[in-house]
Amino acid sequence: MDEKAELKRRIINTLKTIYDPEIPVDIWELGLVYELDLDDEGNVYVKMTLTSPACPVAESLPPEVQGRLKMIEGVKDVYVDLVWSPPWNLDMMTEEAKLKLGYL
Repeated sequence: MDEKAELKRRIINTLKTIYDPEIPVDIWELGLVYELDLDDEGNVYVKMTLTSPACPVAESLPPEVQGRLKMIEGVKDVYVDLVWSPPWNLDMMTEEAKLKLGYL
């Protein structure tokens, strides 16, 4: 595995440690991360959403994502883009998340 692929794996593993406090599933498995890009300089771009625009963590979750990813060795900077389109829905969750939440 090359360095960039290894760094991306560590980024995903970190995203899997961040939870929406109202749902016992991490943001990666919930499907809240729509896009994850990493350039050759170590800059990370995350396009993400929340379960709803009225989500109580709308102010705190994106900065938490940014701060946690910036702590990863090899990450230079992190840009988090909070989007509402397409709107999140249950189909965006992984099978694991659906199973954990009783949807399967």
